[in-house]
Amino acid sequence: MPLIELRHVSKAYTEPGSTLSVPVLRDVNLTIEAGESIAITGPSGCGKSTVLNLLGTLDEPDQGEVLFEGESLSGASAQKLSQLRSGKIGFIFQLHHLLPQCTVLENVLLPTLALVPRPDAKVAQDRALELLRIVGLEHRASYRPAQLSGGERQRAAVVRSLINNPRMILADEPTGALDEQNAALLTDLLLSLVDKFGITLVLVTHHPAQAQRMKRVVRLHEGKFEA
Repeated sequence: MPLIELRHVSKAYTEPGSTLSVPVLRDVNLTIEAGESIAITGPSGCGKSTVLNLLGTLDEPDQGEVLFEGESLSGASAQKLSQLRSGKIGFIFQLHHLLPQCTVLENVLLPTLALVPRPDAKVAQDRALELLRIVGLEHRASYRPAQLSGGERQRAAVVRSLINNPRMILADEPTGALDEQNAALLTDLLLSLVDKFGITLVLVTHHPAQAQRMKRVVRLHEGKFEA
């Protein structure tokens, strides 16, 4: 059974201050298997981030349906979708979005506060510290984001995405703000974690070399995935 699917999905947005509807996705189909790494490429504005938002249940299609672990999410309650995101989906963005007033450890633990039931605090902290050790940041656990390099902030964001042991990570241009060396190191890290934990990785990227490191590459153009 696929981990997640888009079936005949279409999505349009209304321009601000206008009644004009702009189609972004047109009858899109996409099947992603558990443990797969997949890159979504295409020109700016083609709908890559929209696909991630749909996969992450942050948005819903105008037509068609999204299925997670074989179950259609059409009509699912906001509470059910929130629990799905919290427990089974991790997010990494181009900017780290770490809270500046919190330590690295506190930032990593934030997603655990959304889990129902909430995990034991000691168990969650031990997992956070172990993940920070795996990515080479255990010695930065008490630091605040301003005290970290750009690459370290993104590694902390990766750990935050893993803290709730998700089935899938959605990464939207996670290396876009990094130099070439740190971008390559972060890609190495993501792929090693996918292999280590058996996680599905969906990566949006503009960089062909980074895309080719995934097991599969799909290109989005004019609202459809190219064959």
